[in-house]
Order: sequence, then structure tokens, then C-alpha cells
Amino acid sequence: MDHQLRALIDRHGVFTRKDAMALGYHDRAIALLVRGGDWVRVRRGAYVLGDGWAGLGSNERYAVLCRAVVRQARTEVVLSHLSAASEHGTPLWDCDLSTVHVTRPDERAGRAEAGVVQHRGVIVRGPDGENSVEGDLELRNGLWVMSATRTALELTTILDVEHALVEIDHLLHQGHTTLEKLWRRYESMSCWPRTLTTDLVLRLADGRSESVGETRTRHLCWTQHLPAPIPNHPILDERGVEIARVDLAWPELGVFLEFDGKVKYVEHRRAGESVVDCVLREKQRESLIVELTGWRCIRIVWADLYKPAETADRIRHLFRGAAA
Repeated sequence: MDHQLRALIDRHGVFTRKDAMALGYHDRAIALLVRGGDWVRVRRGAYVLGDGWAGLGSNERYAVLCRAVVRQARTEVVLSHLSAASEHGTPLWDCDLSTVHVTRPDERAGRAEAGVVQHRGVIVRGPDGENSVEGDLELRNGLWVMSATRTALELTTILDVEHALVEIDHLLHQGHTTLEKLWRRYESMSCWPRTLTTDLVLRLADGRSESVGETRTRHLCWTQHLPAPIPNHPILDERGVEIARVDLAWPELGVFLEFDGKVKYVEHRRAGESVVDCVLREKQRESLIVELTGWRCIRIVWADLYKPAETADRIRHLFRGAAA
């Protein structure tokens, strides 16, 4: 019967107690399977197979939890806010992955439930000719969720500026939405609660940022009153040919910044290349950029983001040195 359960998981993300009982399992058998690790209880009455669950990361497990909530909902609901962001593949950096966010299309208040937040809100179901607003709903992986544009704006109502910026930069970088769409949809949000920081997040958002680390570094620059850097800045050789891109740059100040995270040295290694080889190649790249531009380089890591004042002072010191 595993193939029938797997088919349900492929379609809905989970199978329910009701599904299992229809296939001949009873409560005692279910309890034994969960206890033995063959099944995993995602939430009350919703399960997945243990072998599949073991290979999932925290973001993927959260996506399964979200689908379980939709599958078990007693009325029609749409994934929204952080839960919709999960379906759009955002980083979900440092976010609460224990709470599922849904919105009821009927605009009624939802029943209180542990681990689930039911939001109320008007859902635009199609293009609005007068305001040129796109529809709010999007079908992703067989599930209706809020569009990337609506999701991005919703995130500004439940996350602080830095966390919302990380998610929105990703949506912009992946082409799921645009700043034009975000500003246009924001104009119709005058009655939404908790939108005091929405305008600020949109002004800071920049889809040229390619990673959580780059976005957080830009946010650090803003909070520490540093000049805004240019993300993903191209470096040209004497023929005008692009030979590299730097994470962040202040061309007028003669400084560029590289964020050294796991992605750069582990996930972006070339075929057959060791971590040491990757580090050496990166140092050669830096030397070439310095030779071509005459700029100074600063490298920061995750730990530097947790001491913003000290990191900002390092950057300012480089500014002064470049100007000398």
C-alpha cells in the first residue's frame, strides 16, 4: 500500500488519518508505524513516510507542514505570508517555521488553531482595469497560493525590515515579481494593518543581490549610515570586457566588498575542485580586480553581520584609505 500513500504525498504533500484508514490501517497500526519511524506525524492527523522525511531540510519540512494545513482545512484557504513565500522558494532566513499562515478567500475570520494563523483580507482574483493590479492568486505545484507580489507585501507586515528585505530581494532576483508591480500593488494597501515599514522595505529592496549575506550586508550599511553600495557590480578589463562581478561596490570611493559564505566556497566549486582550490581561485580573482581597478577589497563573513558597528568601522577605514 506504500505506492498508494506515495501517490497521495505526491499530490498533496501528506496523507491523512482518513486516507490511511480508507486503505485499511487502524489507529493502533498507525501508532506503531509512527513509533517505529516508518511514518512521521507532521501534525495531528497528517503523515508522511519516514524515508522521505529524513532527506528533507528545514525549509522543505515547513513546506510539507503548510500543505498539511491546507489539506486538513475545514474551509477553503490559500497559503499566504511566510507560507506562500515557502512555495515561492525564498530563503526563509531565521524565520519561524512552526507557524503556518493562510488567508480565507471568503474574507471571514478564521477559527483559532494551534500553529496556524488565519488572516483576513480582500483577495484580488483578476486584473483590476482601473488600478492595473494583477491577480493575487497563483497556482504553484498544484496549490493555490498568494502571488509573489502579494506575498512580498504581506511579509512586510509580519517580519522586521531585515528579514522582509531578505525574502523580497530573493523574489526580485528570481524574477517572480518586480519593483514596479510591488509599488503598484502597495498603492491599494492603504487599509492594511501593520504596513508602517512596507514603504521603507520597498525603497531598500534590490533584486541585484544574489544571496542572504549580500542583502544583510546592504541592510547593515543602511543601519550604520554608510553609503549604499551597488550590488553585483561588473568589473571590466581594458578592452571593456566584463571579467568579474563583485558582491558590493562603492566605485566612487574605490572600495569593493566580498561576502564569504558557504555558498561561495562549497556550493559554487567547479567540477573536481577542492575547497582549497576554490579559495586560491578566489584570491587570484581578487588580485586581478585590484590590479584592474586600483580599488581596495574588504571581505566579511556571517559573524561580522552580528557586530554591525565594528564591521561598519572597518568599511569606513577602507573608505578613508582609498581616498588618501
